[in-house]
Amino acid sequence: MKLNLGCGHNKMPGFVNVDMFSECEPDELHDLESIPWPWETDSVNEVVFNHSLEHLGGDARVFLKMIQELHRVCEKDCLIRITVPHPRHNNFINDPTHVRIITPELLMLFSRRMNEEWKRMGAANTPLALYLNVDFEVVSVQHTLAEPYLTMFNNKQVTTEELLQALKDKNNVASEYRIVMKAIK
Repeated sequence: MKLNLGCGHNKMPGFVNVDMFSECEPDELHDLESIPWPWETDSVNEVVFNHSLEHLGGDARVFLKMIQELHRVCEKDCLIRITVPHPRHNNFINDPTHVRIITPELLMLFSRRMNEEWKRMGAANTPLALYLNVDFEVVSVQHTLAEPYLTMFNNKQVTTEELLQALKDKNNVASEYRIVMKAIK
């Protein structure tokens, strides 16, 4: 089974399109903050969160329970495709329904491999994968560049290093993250 979670009006063919708002006419009506989720353990082979995860889990405990549920329903090597607004872009900042910043670094807190490495190093990172008994690996991360940075990068007017520094220092450099995670079981 493939799940498009928080689908809104963006339904995907071949997926069970899930939303809490009946106005979206989802295939399945469910509030993802309501635990447990209605799907069987190890029953999902692909998940999409397309501009929805940042709207969920304003309460950290609810968010962490959602991560546990995500891990529970995913089968081994299930891919989770996450597209979220970049937290330093006006698209994120100006929407009052955005309750959670989603970054690759946040998602790495759910990697058992990274948790063990941080533990070995004595790092202060919270080992959430160990605390929650979950395991996800971030497989890829892409930034969707905003203008004028996209044109400047394509025209080689800015180097990769300069772009990475701008992403740390400035707002509105990237409009979104596209992150792919894999469930490890």
